[in-house]
Amino acid sequence: MKIIAVGAEGDIGRAAYGELSTRHEIIKVGRNSGDIHADIADRASIEAMYRKVGKVDAVVSTAGAVHFGPLSDFTEEQFMLGLTNKVMGQVNLILAGLNYVNDGGSFTLTSGVLDRDPIRMGTGAATANGALGGFVVGAAIELPRGLRINVVSPGLLEVSEERYGSFFPGHERVSSKRVGLAYAKSVEGAITGKVIIVE
Repeated sequence: MKIIAVGAEGDIGRAAYGELSTRHEIIKVGRNSGDIHADIADRASIEAMYRKVGKVDAVVSTAGAVHFGPLSDFTEEQFMLGLTNKVMGQVNLILAGLNYVNDGGSFTLTSGVLDRDPIRMGTGAATANGALGGFVVGAAIELPRGLRINVVSPGLLEVSEERYGSFFPGHERVSSKRVGLAYAKSVEGAITGKVIIVE
């Protein structure tokens, strides 16, 4: 398969790439890295990416920014970062990509653990994650041509422990291997409209 992998240089992106690249042609896409540059916060940038790559069999997104901070200090703009970047950025990958993914192909998005197992200062991420889960469930019954859509929702990766571990007290860490397998399940399997939890 020919697969676009957006955000392939992050910890989750590397897990997905490590699993899928052994069997498929992967085009890495990032804001500042990868084979092609695109910013998911900019719909025009996403559309330009698709025009450059052409037809593909799957799109995997592990990108999206959110703000972390105390709820009492949150501004509307900080909430909107997660909604416009992590949520609408990934939603726009689907909306702009409908005519570029081959019949029977798939979209795989990424959310995270915080909408089901919250941490302090993580309300923005929890909100974005919940929105992505709802979008995938709703979109799955409307996609044309046998297209599928799922969202992978991993816990904190072991490789992310050094940077983020102190924010996740008591959370089980997950291996990159298990996270990679979740993306393989979405891309290579037959399920659709699912939140694939890795914890």
